Amino acid sequence: MSETWNKRTRAVHGGTRRSQYGEVSEAIFLTQGFVYDSAEAAEARFINSGDDEFIYARYGNPTVKMFEDRIASLEGTEDAFATASGMAAVSGALTSMLKAGDHVVSAKALFGSCLYVLEDVLGRFGVEVTFVDGTDLDAWRAAMRPDTKAVFFESVSNPTLEVIDVKSVCEIAHEAGALVLVDNVFATPHFSKAVELGVDVVIYSATKHIDGQGRTLGGVILGSREYIRKTVEPYMKHTGGSMSPFTAWVMLKGLETMGLRVNAQAENALSVVSAVREHAALVRAIYPGHPSHAQYDLCLEQMGKGGTVISLDLKGGQPAAFAFLNALQIGKISNNLGDAKTIVTHPATTTHQRLSEDQRSELGITPGLVRISLGIEDTDDLITDFQQALDMALSD
Repeated sequence: MSETWNKRTRAVHGGTRRSQYGEVSEAIFLTQGFVYDSAEAAEARFINSGDDEFIYARYGNPTVKMFEDRIASLEGTEDAFATASGMAAVSGALTSMLKAGDHVVSAKALFGSCLYVLEDVLGRFGVEVTFVDGTDLDAWRAAMRPDTKAVFFESVSNPTLEVIDVKSVCEIAHEAGALVLVDNVFATPHFSKAVELGVDVVIYSATKHIDGQGRTLGGVILGSREYIRKTVEPYMKHTGGSMSPFTAWVMLKGLETMGLRVNAQAENALSVVSAVREHAALVRAIYPGHPSHAQYDLCLEQMGKGGTVISLDLKGGQPAAFAFLNALQIGKISNNLGDAKTIVTHPATTTHQRLSEDQRSELGITPGLVRISLGIEDTDDLITDFQQALDMALSD
């Protein structure tokens, strides 16, 4: 693979391993175990397996390794570990490196399951977590302590789409000796500049834009070879959170078209939010790639585009939001995002329903807030659909 290749080329060709048959499409090595030529060979492999030597699918697999190598090349990290889901990646990245008595500083605007891992799971095992306003650099500085081991945040928050100043937070964390772990789903691997900005560990739910077609669950943790192989791999292979070979093959196929899809989705997001933002049914329309967003300049600096997700806050609260959702003809009600199909959800009653009303209010998750993940459908059709649904919400 050429080091001069750009992202779209790396997404198609990076990490390819061909068998003796010279197949065009990557092979699926659908096996959980591997055969050794001798007892001595088995012993040697368990002591020190080479890059092209495998022991058990929970430890590694040729198809999974292709996906890991390709996504690491795309992201610009030394290595990667593929996991069974996005949340396996989040929990594995954090839990593998932390122990009782450690301190973590995290942005408070997070996906509900991420909050559960930080508040409930890590707290249960003696890890202290301090939550801060992710957009307030002084709050990050004030929260750092000598025992702070990790900093965690979503580069773009779910669902209110706050954009974190990644470079500045990394500088603050590194000065305190902490590792920076970022859930980078909304930035996508195609738009990501996380490593360039100083992030140590990049985490994706591959279920989202990488697959991007609603087929499989998966995740990936990316970072230095030492962190991936000495910290993450021992934890993940013994706790069972590894990606399956078939899923890895689906993800490889998804990477081939990801750049085309997310660029089209981002263009749709900007077109839709520009067309509907002044609608009488709305309190506000949120999209980091629109000049009206408070962190518009930061977003373009960090991602180049605004991503694939917008949020609309309807004046009539939950009844208006539900009327809007139910009136859509193209947009489908689901709790996923990053799909080729346009997907809409009501966070207050779904993805963030476990939060208290006060917590949701503090994060800006109002009863009228709707999160919309734009697909690759025709732009004019999407605008027409959203406008008629907003008209229905206004008249309801």
